[in-house]
Amino acid sequence: MKTLNFKTVCGIALFLLIGTTSYAQEKTVPGNPSLVSSNDELISLASLDEGDYRYTVEDYFANPKAFTFRFSPDGKYLSYRESNVEGKRHIYVKNLKTNEIKRAIEEKEELVRTYGWVNNGRLFYSMDKGGDENYHIYAVDLDGSNQKDLTPFDGVRAQFTELLKEDKDHIIVALNKNNPQVFEPYKVNLNTGELTQLYSNEDAANPIAGYNFDKNGNLKAFAKIRDGVEQDIYYEDGNGSYNVIKKLNWKDSFNILDFNYATENPHDAYVISNLSSDKAEIVLYDLMEDKVIEKVFTNNQYDVQSMGLSRKRNYEIDYFSYEGEKNIVVPISDSYKKLDSKIKKELPGKQYSVLDTTDDENLYMVYVDSDRLYGAYYAFNVQKNELKELYNTMPQLKEEDMSEMRPITFKSRDGLTLHGYITLPKAALAGQKVPVIVNPHGGPQGIRDSWGFNPESQLFASRGYATLQVNFRISGGYGREFLESGFKQIGRKAMDDVEDGLQYVIDQGWVDADKAAIYGGSHGGYAVLRGLTKTPDLYACGVDYVGVSNLFTFMKTIPPYWKPYLKIIKEIWYDEDVAEEKAIMEEVSPVYQMEKIKKPLFVVQGANDPRVNIDESDQIVSALRGKGYDVPYMVKYDEGHGFGKEENRIELYKAMMGFYSKHLGKQEIPAPLKD
Repeated sequence: MKTLNFKTVCGIALFLLIGTTSYAQEKTVPGNPSLVSSNDELISLASLDEGDYRYTVEDYFANPKAFTFRFSPDGKYLSYRESNVEGKRHIYVKNLKTNEIKRAIEEKEELVRTYGWVNNGRLFYSMDKGGDENYHIYAVDLDGSNQKDLTPFDGVRAQFTELLKEDKDHIIVALNKNNPQVFEPYKVNLNTGELTQLYSNEDAANPIAGYNFDKNGNLKAFAKIRDGVEQDIYYEDGNGSYNVIKKLNWKDSFNILDFNYATENPHDAYVISNLSSDKAEIVLYDLMEDKVIEKVFTNNQYDVQSMGLSRKRNYEIDYFSYEGEKNIVVPISDSYKKLDSKIKKELPGKQYSVLDTTDDENLYMVYVDSDRLYGAYYAFNVQKNELKELYNTMPQLKEEDMSEMRPITFKSRDGLTLHGYITLPKAALAGQKVPVIVNPHGGPQGIRDSWGFNPESQLFASRGYATLQVNFRISGGYGREFLESGFKQIGRKAMDDVEDGLQYVIDQGWVDADKAAIYGGSHGGYAVLRGLTKTPDLYACGVDYVGVSNLFTFMKTIPPYWKPYLKIIKEIWYDEDVAEEKAIMEEVSPVYQMEKIKKPLFVVQGANDPRVNIDESDQIVSALRGKGYDVPYMVKYDEGHGFGKEENRIELYKAMMGFYSKHLGKQEIPAPLKD
């Protein structure tokens, strides 16, 4: 966790956290099982996706054979996930000198959500139960022995906070075990599991929302919410206490990225801030004196995203990054300039990110992708100036067969400049108007769609459908004014922007106005339901994936650890205690507008979703079936907010493609031949 900032706070309601029904209830399952479509019904729906296609759904959505490659800190080992025939993604460690491979982490019934190196001899990983997001963090030796649950607390969420490079035996995690509404930091011994609480977060009404530690694990700063919508930045006074150095509104961004260990002043830090500009920029800041030393990096069109420092080279700046139409890395150090030049020369048209580096900073783990390349791992050797491919994650998907994701820019109906992406199938490039799937992103606040390989868009294109993604107002990355222009506009002007994007691609002659579907997950699922009620004649059909149907339920059933931020959520969304806004909530809550839905709808839900309660989906399905509508309803009882398991994911997209085939109609385009 970092000090509270604009983007962090916007993520407080990141995916519409809505509470949950317990999966572990004896003799019961969440929701109303009688509403769920049978396997036979869903298989029948999937069978409608007929065609002699070059690629199957499995080609796009099966787990890669191997992925998540990482070097050990000393560079002697390479770790990676490898999928077996049952879809389990075990984690292996390879000795790069002897080529000996051992399984370190076995994935059983529950998914291993994340993993990484904590030192040369141990790995960490996290798991929850059935998608409930109450994560436990584990540590294990490289050969799979000495496994330890570091956070063995039922009903408690553990969040990995800091990897201590200067302390190989400990990490810092945040837990809400003392009070489910707030998180507190603990230093955890990786071998014994001993927990040492580092600070108390005792005021749930005005909680600490983010902590900043130095490289030695010392708490240097934190941000505390005040009165629900204000934030105070505290900094150490050198005597074991902390003083307020800034009083800010929650909309202000002041995020400590890292401390500047290259200077003799221990209070210098690199901060992402929007206090003096619309776009977030990186400044060098004296925290003790509470003043800007210098502006380090800024972009006049986009928020700056991150920076990198070299621990080996006395914390020299390696790079800055921001996201424009594509992800942009601005190399600063000679090492990064060498890497950047090598990639641009050998892999033109690709974008990259450095996932990790060895302690001696001679080996970099680099991930390379594009709109047509799913992704490949490369090792960059600085001394040799050598870029070597380690693994292509989806070699079966040939770049020449994939479709271009094209950045677009257009004006909203009220004059706002909007950006997005259109993925066009081959038929559209040949001049044919094709069906289009409008895909609003989740969040919605602070989130955005990005350029790169999108397996959904590529699957849709392979069946002859275009995909439209609009970064509507309230999306992140375009500055504070653009983001705030979407506050109190969810389901209103934010939806207008999506509709204006659809009109734009219609006007370009790319898509068929009579064959537009709308599909999305989380807030995108809400947007599907809102689109089918706000503009009933605009879309031919919709697919709602873990979407909210009732904003009143949203406000009332948030998990305990989001309750301190309810005022912020109400500032972003709506406040039912304000009469005018309550009326808007009724207007934009699809559950109150069911009579307006007249187009086919497919609903998908994870039963254990802690963010969007299954009752949100149940009530939509029940109401529409009560009107005599045929509403396919897929529920997975071992999933949460989105389907993480391979078999469930594949079933979803097979049924989805059958649904589109049924309601968007067969296309008069040549079907690609199989190899």
